[in-house]
Amino acid sequence: MSKFSLKDKVAIVTGGGSGIGKAISLTFAQQGAKVHILDFNLEAADDTVSEISNQAEAHKCDVANQQNVTEIIQKISNKEKIDILVNNAGIAHVGNVEQVEEADLDRLYDVNIKGVYNCIKASIPSLKNGGGVILNLASIGSTVGLDNRFAYSMSKGAVLTMTYSIAKDYINDGIRCNCIAPGRVHTPFVDGFISKNFPGKEKENFERLSKTQPIGRMGTTQEIADLVLFLCSDEAGFITGSNYPIDGGFVTLNG
Repeated sequence: MSKFSLKDKVAIVTGGGSGIGKAISLTFAQQGAKVHILDFNLEAADDTVSEISNQAEAHKCDVANQQNVTEIIQKISNKEKIDILVNNAGIAHVGNVEQVEEADLDRLYDVNIKGVYNCIKASIPSLKNGGGVILNLASIGSTVGLDNRFAYSMSKGAVLTMTYSIAKDYINDGIRCNCIAPGRVHTPFVDGFISKNFPGKEKENFERLSKTQPIGRMGTTQEIADLVLFLCSDEAGFITGSNYPIDGGFVTLNG
Protein backbone atom coordinates (compact mmCIF):
# COMPACT_ATOMS: atom_id res chain seq x y z
CA MET A 1 0.00 0.00 0.00
CA SER A 2 1.35 3.39 -0.95
CA LYS A 3 1.16 6.29 1.45
CA PHE A 4 -1.51 8.95 0.92
CA SER A 5 -3.69 6.56 -1.05
CA LEU A 6 -7.27 7.65 -1.70
CA LYS A 7 -8.29 4.31 -3.19
CA ASP A 8 -12.05 3.76 -2.97
CA LYS A 9 -12.60 7.30 -1.69
CA VAL A 10 -15.16 9.66 -3.23
CA ALA A 11 -14.18 13.32 -3.33
CA ILE A 12 -15.93 16.55 -4.28
CA VAL A 13 -13.72 19.41 -5.45
CA THR A 14 -15.33 22.77 -6.12
CA GLY A 15 -13.71 24.96 -8.73
CA GLY A 16 -11.90 21.92 -10.09
CA GLY A 17 -11.88 23.12 -13.67
CA SER A 18 -8.73 25.23 -13.44
CA GLY A 19 -5.80 26.37 -11.32
CA ILE A 20 -5.47 24.93 -7.83
CA GLY A 21 -8.74 23.01 -8.08
CA LYS A 22 -7.64 21.25 -11.23
CA ALA A 23 -4.33 20.25 -9.66
CA ILE A 24 -6.18 18.88 -6.63
CA SER A 25 -8.60 16.93 -8.83
CA LEU A 26 -5.81 15.37 -10.90
CA THR A 27 -3.76 14.52 -7.82
CA PHE A 28 -6.71 12.90 -6.05
CA ALA A 29 -7.47 10.80 -9.13
CA GLN A 30 -3.82 9.73 -9.40
CA GLN A 31 -4.09 8.48 -5.82
CA GLY A 32 -7.16 6.41 -6.61
CA ALA A 33 -10.10 8.65 -5.70
CA LYS A 34 -13.34 9.05 -7.63
CA VAL A 35 -13.57 12.82 -8.16
CA HIS A 36 -16.68 14.92 -8.66
CA ILE A 37 -15.77 18.33 -10.03
CA LEU A 38 -18.23 21.13 -9.32
CA ASP A 39 -17.54 24.23 -11.39
CA PHE A 40 -19.50 27.18 -12.76
CA ASN A 41 -17.57 26.67 -16.00
CA LEU A 42 -18.70 23.25 -17.19
CA GLU A 43 -16.37 23.30 -20.18
CA ALA A 44 -13.36 23.73 -17.90
CA ALA A 45 -14.63 20.96 -15.62
CA ASP A 46 -15.09 18.66 -18.62
CA ASP A 47 -11.51 19.39 -19.69
CA THR A 48 -10.25 18.27 -16.28
CA VAL A 49 -12.41 15.15 -16.42
CA SER A 50 -10.98 14.32 -19.85
CA GLU A 51 -7.54 14.10 -18.25
CA ILE A 52 -8.86 11.73 -15.59
CA SER A 53 -11.26 9.61 -17.71
CA ASN A 54 -13.62 7.27 -15.89
CA GLN A 55 -12.54 8.31 -12.39
CA ALA A 56 -14.27 11.68 -12.55
CA GLU A 57 -17.54 13.45 -13.28
CA ALA A 58 -18.17 17.10 -14.05
CA HIS A 59 -21.13 19.04 -12.68
CA LYS A 60 -22.09 22.59 -13.61
CA CYS A 61 -22.61 24.29 -10.28
CA ASP A 62 -22.95 27.78 -8.85
CA VAL A 63 -21.76 27.33 -5.28
CA ALA A 64 -23.57 30.53 -4.29
CA ASN A 65 -26.92 28.91 -5.16
CA GLN A 66 -27.99 26.65 -2.30
CA GLN A 67 -30.66 24.82 -4.27
CA ASN A 68 -28.20 24.10 -7.08
CA VAL A 69 -25.55 22.85 -4.65
CA THR A 70 -27.98 20.73 -2.64
CA GLU A 71 -29.45 19.02 -5.70
CA ILE A 72 -26.03 18.10 -7.10
CA ILE A 73 -24.54 16.85 -3.84
CA GLN A 74 -27.68 14.87 -2.94
CA LYS A 75 -27.57 13.25 -6.37
CA ILE A 76 -23.95 12.25 -5.75
CA SER A 77 -24.57 11.00 -2.21
CA ASN A 78 -27.58 8.96 -3.32
CA LYS A 79 -25.21 6.91 -5.48
CA GLU A 80 -22.10 6.76 -3.29
CA LYS A 81 -20.87 7.92 0.10
CA ILE A 82 -18.93 11.18 0.09
CA ASP A 83 -15.58 10.85 1.85
CA ILE A 84 -13.88 14.18 1.05
CA LEU A 85 -15.09 17.71 0.35
CA VAL A 86 -12.61 20.32 -0.86
CA ASN A 87 -13.99 23.86 -0.87
CA ASN A 88 -11.68 25.43 -3.41
CA ALA A 89 -14.03 27.63 -5.49
CA GLY A 90 -13.55 31.31 -4.79
CA ILE A 91 -13.16 34.75 -6.28
CA ALA A 92 -10.69 37.56 -5.62
CA HIS A 93 -11.00 41.32 -5.27
CA VAL A 94 -8.48 44.15 -5.10
CA GLY A 95 -9.26 47.32 -3.18
CA ASN A 96 -9.45 48.98 0.23
CA VAL A 97 -12.73 49.65 2.04
CA GLU A 98 -13.32 52.89 0.11
CA GLN A 99 -12.94 51.07 -3.18
CA VAL A 100 -15.25 48.18 -2.33
CA GLU A 101 -18.77 48.67 -3.60
CA GLU A 102 -21.74 46.98 -2.00
CA ALA A 103 -22.13 44.72 -5.03
CA ASP A 104 -18.47 43.63 -4.69
CA LEU A 105 -19.01 42.74 -1.05
CA ASP A 106 -22.19 40.83 -1.77
CA ARG A 107 -20.54 38.80 -4.53
CA LEU A 108 -17.55 37.89 -2.35
CA TYR A 109 -19.89 36.85 0.43
CA ASP A 110 -22.02 34.77 -1.93
CA VAL A 111 -19.11 32.79 -3.39
CA ASN A 112 -16.36 32.74 -0.77
CA ILE A 113 -18.50 32.43 2.36
CA LYS A 114 -21.99 31.27 1.43
CA GLY A 115 -20.53 28.93 -1.19
CA VAL A 116 -18.45 27.14 1.45
CA TYR A 117 -21.45 26.99 3.79
CA ASN A 118 -23.69 25.61 1.06
CA CYS A 119 -21.30 22.80 0.15
CA ILE A 120 -20.59 21.83 3.75
CA LYS A 121 -24.26 21.84 4.72
CA ALA A 122 -25.19 19.64 1.76
CA SER A 123 -22.30 17.21 2.34
CA ILE A 124 -22.55 16.73 6.10
CA PRO A 125 -25.24 14.01 6.06
CA SER A 126 -23.10 11.76 3.83
CA LEU A 127 -19.86 12.62 5.63
CA LYS A 128 -21.45 11.72 8.99
CA ASN A 129 -22.12 8.23 7.65
CA GLY A 130 -18.76 6.75 8.58
CA GLY A 131 -16.76 9.96 8.80
CA GLY A 132 -14.80 11.97 6.29
CA VAL A 133 -12.75 15.07 5.62
CA ILE A 134 -13.54 18.69 4.80
CA LEU A 135 -10.67 20.82 3.50
CA ASN A 136 -11.23 24.54 2.99
CA LEU A 137 -9.09 26.97 1.01
CA ALA A 138 -8.43 29.97 3.22
CA SER A 139 -5.61 32.48 2.61
CA ILE A 140 -2.75 34.29 4.23
CA GLY A 141 -5.28 37.14 4.26
CA SER A 142 -7.24 35.17 6.87
CA THR A 143 -4.66 35.96 9.54
CA VAL A 144 -2.55 38.94 8.41
CA GLY A 145 -3.28 42.33 6.90
CA LEU A 146 -2.74 42.63 3.14
CA ASP A 147 -2.65 45.84 1.14
CA ASN A 148 -5.88 46.52 -0.76
CA ARG A 149 -7.53 43.21 0.00
CA PHE A 150 -10.27 44.38 2.38
CA ALA A 151 -13.24 42.37 1.11
CA TYR A 152 -11.23 39.35 0.03
CA SER A 153 -9.50 39.10 3.41
CA MET A 154 -12.85 39.45 5.16
CA SER A 155 -14.25 36.52 3.22
CA LYS A 156 -11.22 34.32 3.82
CA GLY A 157 -11.24 35.17 7.52
CA ALA A 158 -14.73 33.71 7.60
CA VAL A 159 -13.48 30.54 5.91
CA LEU A 160 -10.90 30.14 8.69
CA THR A 161 -13.44 30.50 11.49
CA MET A 162 -15.95 28.25 9.71
CA THR A 163 -13.21 25.62 9.66
CA TYR A 164 -12.77 25.83 13.42
CA SER A 165 -16.52 25.64 14.03
CA ILE A 166 -17.07 22.60 11.81
CA ALA A 167 -14.09 20.79 13.34
CA LYS A 168 -15.49 21.38 16.82
CA ASP A 169 -19.12 20.53 16.06
CA TYR A 170 -18.50 17.31 14.13
CA ILE A 171 -15.46 15.74 15.77
CA ASN A 172 -17.65 13.08 17.39
CA ASP A 173 -19.08 12.21 13.97
CA GLY A 174 -15.65 11.28 12.68
CA ILE A 175 -15.41 14.35 10.45
CA ARG A 176 -12.08 16.15 10.29
CA CYS A 177 -12.04 19.75 9.05
CA ASN A 178 -8.91 21.74 8.25
CA CYS A 179 -7.94 24.61 6.00
CA ILE A 180 -4.84 25.75 4.19
CA ALA A 181 -3.69 29.32 3.74
CA PRO A 182 -1.83 29.77 0.46
CA GLY A 183 0.30 32.77 -0.35
CA ARG A 184 0.68 33.86 -3.95
CA VAL A 185 0.37 30.86 -6.27
CA HIS A 186 1.08 30.90 -10.01
CA THR A 187 -2.29 30.25 -11.64
CA PRO A 188 -4.03 31.44 -14.82
CA PHE A 189 -5.73 34.06 -12.64
CA VAL A 190 -2.36 35.59 -11.77
CA ASP A 191 -1.31 35.68 -15.41
CA GLY A 192 -4.60 37.33 -16.34
CA PHE A 193 -4.26 39.90 -13.56
CA ILE A 194 -0.78 40.85 -14.70
CA SER A 195 -1.76 41.06 -18.37
CA LYS A 196 -4.76 43.24 -17.56
CA ASN A 197 -3.01 45.64 -15.20
CA PHE A 198 0.52 45.73 -16.61
CA PRO A 199 0.27 45.32 -20.40
CA GLY A 200 3.69 45.17 -22.01
CA LYS A 201 5.39 44.79 -18.63
CA GLU A 202 4.29 41.28 -17.76
CA LYS A 203 7.72 39.77 -17.15
CA GLU A 204 9.01 42.39 -14.72
CA ASN A 205 5.74 42.47 -12.80
CA PHE A 206 5.63 38.70 -12.57
CA GLU A 207 9.11 38.82 -11.04
CA ARG A 208 8.06 41.66 -8.70
CA LEU A 209 5.04 39.75 -7.43
CA SER A 210 7.10 36.58 -7.08
CA LYS A 211 9.58 38.35 -4.81
CA THR A 212 6.86 39.36 -2.37
CA GLN A 213 7.19 35.80 -1.07
CA PRO A 214 10.31 35.57 1.13
CA ILE A 215 11.28 32.33 -0.59
CA GLY A 216 11.65 34.32 -3.81
CA ARG A 217 8.99 32.73 -6.01
CA MET A 218 5.30 31.94 -6.24
CA GLY A 219 3.98 28.57 -5.21
CA THR A 220 2.88 26.02 -7.77
CA THR A 221 -0.59 24.51 -7.98
CA GLN A 222 0.96 21.06 -7.52
CA GLU A 223 2.56 22.11 -4.24
CA ILE A 224 -0.84 23.20 -2.98
CA ALA A 225 -2.45 19.99 -4.22
CA ASP A 226 0.15 17.85 -2.45
CA LEU A 227 -0.59 19.50 0.91
CA VAL A 228 -4.32 19.05 0.34
CA LEU A 229 -3.71 15.38 -0.50
CA PHE A 230 -1.87 14.83 2.76
CA LEU A 231 -4.55 16.52 4.87
CA CYS A 232 -7.31 14.52 3.18
CA SER A 233 -5.50 11.19 3.49
CA ASP A 234 -5.71 8.70 6.34
CA GLU A 235 -2.12 9.58 7.25
CA ALA A 236 -3.47 12.92 8.56
CA GLY A 237 -6.06 11.20 10.74
CA PHE A 238 -4.85 12.95 13.92
CA ILE A 239 -5.20 16.44 12.40
CA THR A 240 -8.37 18.52 12.68
CA GLY A 241 -9.24 22.13 13.42
CA SER A 242 -5.94 23.35 11.99
CA ASN A 243 -4.87 26.02 9.52
CA TYR A 244 -1.81 25.27 7.42
CA PRO A 245 0.06 28.20 5.81
CA ILE A 246 1.73 27.38 2.50
CA ASP A 247 3.14 30.72 1.57
CA GLY A 248 6.90 30.68 1.04
CA GLY A 249 7.40 32.19 4.51
CA PHE A 250 5.12 35.19 3.95
CA VAL A 251 3.28 35.20 7.27
CA THR A 252 6.23 34.47 9.55
CA LEU A 253 9.17 36.02 7.70
CA ASN A 254 7.82 39.29 6.32
CA GLY A 255 7.77 41.05 9.66
